[in-house]
Amino acid sequence: MEELGLRVKQRRGAMGIREAAQEAGVSPATLSRVEGGKQPDLSTFEKLCKWLDVDPNTLLGVKKSSPAKNLEFGDATGQVFAHFRAKKIMSSATASHLAKLIEAMNREL
Repeated sequence: MEELGLRVKQRRGAMGIREAAQEAGVSPATLSRVEGGKQPDLSTFEKLCKWLDVDPNTLLGVKKSSPAKNLEFGDATGQVFAHFRAKKIMSSATASHLAKLIEAMNREL
């Protein structure tokens, strides 16, 4: 999530933290934590991706693939699942649910 923090800092530029946070739809404390490299929750991640006008897959390091390459999960869900699962900090079920949420969010963006 370091890249997210860097992008937020770049986007904010000389703008004050309160003004940028309001524009992004998050609290100033949350924006400050993300700038410092902390991982946001899914809702905040979605808001910041929209504010930054960036594809969430880019920040997650997920490359888009054709469904034929990812038959088990369809589209990018398997890749997102693998990304979260590689961290070894959450259960397989949690990683799977998060991957599906991110894929749904990506479709909406």
